[in-house]
Amino acid sequence: MEINYINQISVKDYNYLREAVGWHKVEEKQALVGIQNSAFLISAVHDDKPVGLARVVGDGGYIVIIVDVIVLPEYRGKHIGKTMMQKVMEYITNSLQDGQWVMVNLMAAKERESFYSQFGFETRPNEKAGAGMAQYIVCKHTE
Repeated sequence: MEINYINQISVKDYNYLREAVGWHKVEEKQALVGIQNSAFLISAVHDDKPVGLARVVGDGGYIVIIVDVIVLPEYRGKHIGKTMMQKVMEYITNSLQDGQWVMVNLMAAKERESFYSQFGFETRPNEKAGAGMAQYIVCKHTE
């Protein structure tokens, strides 16, 4: 099976992947802005079909967040996620100059923590850091 890795994805394909793994669809304009503002994006394609994605966002200085790491369920176990994460980590490492450091964050999906440990990530909480936290805010304005 030949998987191609490219640095782009359409909003339609982005939302297809999200919905395929049980995540919420992102409104089209919002998704486009998010994709365009990615510091780095890698998508996996098989037979012109998106089968995986990983993105990096950050402040341009010393904080980055790895987001949207997705592999379609029927393509898991084929090293697609590992290859994408290797490319993500290469991008992050290669963006540094001598003496610089970067804090790399991610929020692992439930029971996927062990996947990320192979790339040096530590499960939280631990003796150094508390649990990660998140909040979703939904706009309730009406026109």
